[in-house]
Order: sequence, then structure tokens, then C-alpha cells
Amino acid sequence: MIINDIDNGNAFEWGNTSEDYAKYRDIYPQEFYQTILDLGLCRDGQHVLDIGTGTGVLPRNMYRYGAKWVGTDITENQILQAKRLAAEAGMDIDFFTCPAENVDYPDGTFDVITACQCIWYLDAKVIAPKFAKMLKPNGKFLILYMGWLPYEDPIAGKSEEIILKYNPNWSSYGDTVKPVYVPDELLQFFDIVNRMEFRVDVPFSQEGWHGRMRACRGVGAAMNDKQLAAWNEEHMKMLMENAPDNFMVKHYISLAELQLI
Repeated sequence: MIINDIDNGNAFEWGNTSEDYAKYRDIYPQEFYQTILDLGLCRDGQHVLDIGTGTGVLPRNMYRYGAKWVGTDITENQILQAKRLAAEAGMDIDFFTCPAENVDYPDGTFDVITACQCIWYLDAKVIAPKFAKMLKPNGKFLILYMGWLPYEDPIAGKSEEIILKYNPNWSSYGDTVKPVYVPDELLQFFDIVNRMEFRVDVPFSQEGWHGRMRACRGVGAAMNDKQLAAWNEEHMKMLMENAPDNFMVKHYISLAELQLI
């Protein structure tokens, strides 16, 4: 995938990270899911479409709350992992490979559409009218994000330094608490009815944080084998020298709830 204003237009491929993604990216705390439930979303028989589902983290974790889920992703390897994990858990979730811009369902199919960690990868001009048509009257579009805080958390900061050493084109460094991105094109069809940001501490082991970092866009999705091997060695050495076996990393959660006009 190449997007001009992400990573200086350099290519990245989520399929290269799928095994790590499946193992290490299921990290959202319960506060994340409870916030969604408290909004009255993704529960109790609602029909929900999860765009950019990756390995199906959101639908798999919220499955027990009673919504009927469909998950789509542009990357076949991600969907294969999502199907495997859902099958192992005995979950009836429909996953299929498709770019968000090509997803097509009859008008009024869904109560909720979710986009977690992916809104900036989507062509807003295309998805805005399409998603609006696929939602029922008063339907909701929920944009979700969780990021670490490198200026507040020393381990996260050191991890970013090592990523940038081996991949200086990576553009997602230096995050701070801020509202999640809502493309202007969506506001032709939706009203923003709720925005919130709040801090969370997320637990990791050394292996878990190392794997989570390797599964990020700047590392496993973008580095060549030589870069990745060097990153692996230096990053693990940093953790062994600076982190206990188990530790917390400062993150924040940011979401926007949009309602169909």
C-alpha cells in the first residue's frame, strides 16, 4: 500500500505483519470496549460492519455482547488470521477481503459501522456516501483509535527512537492526546454527536511490547529483512536494559461517534 501523505509515500504491507498482529495486537483494555457499550453501540442484536478489521480484534472482543458482526479488510493475510481466531473461539463472524471503498451492501443494512485504527487509510470521498447509504436511519459511524504516548512514557519513547533509526520515513511518531481524525467529507452525511479522549495504562511483558512494536506499520509492515533483523536485536536489547519483565505503557483512547443526518 502506498499513500502519499503517510510515511513519505513509502510502501507498507500489513500482510507481512499478520502473524505478529494476530498474536500481539489484541491489547485494548476493557475500558475501550466498555466505552463503546456505554454509547449503546455494537451490542444487543445490532448489525455492525467493521471496516479495516485486521485480525478481527474489535468484533471478536465484542462478540459476546450480542451484535451480529461483519469484518472487512484489504489484506488477505489479515482476514485469514481473523477467520482462524474466530473459528477457534467458536464465533460466527463474517470476514472477507475487500478494500473499504469497494464494500457494497443494500441500503439500510447496518445499525453501526466501525473504523478502528484505520480512518486515515480510507478514501473519504468514496466511503462517505457509500457508508451513509448502507446505514439504517439514525445509524452510527464510530471512529476509534488508541495510541501510546512517547513523550510521557520512557519505554514508548525509546521504542520510537529505534524505529526511526531503521525507518526514518515512518510518520506516526510523536503522538499526543488529541481528537481522532474525522475527514471533512464525512460531515456532508453525518453529524458528530460525541467525541472523547481519555488516558489508559496498558500492561505488557517484554515479549508482548516487542511483538506489538514489530506489528506496527513502521516496522514489520515496512522494513526489509536486514532492517527488521537489526531492529529486532536493538529493540529487544533496549527492553532488557530498561524495562522489567512486566510493565505498563501509557496510552490514550480517542473516538468520534457520528450519526447519519
